[in-house]
Amino acid sequence: MLFDLRGRGRRNTVRVIYIGLAVLIGVGLVGFGVGGGFGGGGILNSASNNEGSGGASFSSKIAKYEKIVKREPNNVAAWENLAKNLLHEAGNEGYVTESGAPTAKGKELYRRASQAWIAYLSLNPHPPNAELAQLVYRIYGEEGLNEPAKAVQALNIVVAKRESASYYAQLAEFAYKAHNTGLGDLASEKAVKLAPASERSRLQTELAEVKKYPNGGQIYTTTTNGKVYKIRKTANGTYTSVGTPTPVPTTGTTTGTTTGTTTGK
Repeated sequence: MLFDLRGRGRRNTVRVIYIGLAVLIGVGLVGFGVGGGFGGGGILNSASNNEGSGGASFSSKIAKYEKIVKREPNNVAAWENLAKNLLHEAGNEGYVTESGAPTAKGKELYRRASQAWIAYLSLNPHPPNAELAQLVYRIYGEEGLNEPAKAVQALNIVVAKRESASYYAQLAEFAYKAHNTGLGDLASEKAVKLAPASERSRLQTELAEVKKYPNGGQIYTTTTNGKVYKIRKTANGTYTSVGTPTPVPTTGTTTGTTTGTTTGK
């Protein structure tokens, strides 16, 4: 609008200028990762650049890297990428429940990812990929493969790269569950030291609970509507049901809800 566009030549010149500017702006935005799907950190985002995100299948990449590691078993990068893509695929629909727990198929992908991760570590990468370790340790939780010692191995890699109260608390919890009390105590002390002052007392109490009951927390009994339930206190202070409820013994009638004695584990 700032140009005199009455002349045909001038209109063509302005049109060329604006088209050129549009191309330059578009290339610049894509090049810097704005609006083109290239932004955002994290392994899973970078892994999904070529195949999209939000439920995209990684089966082709998994097949690709499985062929490579079969042909080249000492290929560190191939094992790393195989583990990465298996973990991403495990997050897709059909592999997780609505609550976020893995399905049977999801656990199978976890097992394959674990095998790829262990093969990757056996080749002594320098240094091991700490971002990948952040993803890997989660599959070893109780709802996943339930292998706390392997979670400890991965978390040691994580905290060597990134010190935080959260990761040290996770390391302490898994170390206690793996019956490595010495490491659990060291990680617990570090977690409390790094935590905000207002959170230290609570965190210390929760980690002491995990240390005391490494197999899953203290178990309580409660009766409700004629049935006896067992519930377990987890490290974050919530409760989960343990086993199936049983009828109250017929020595008397119980109504409402009462909390029984603990049956520490």
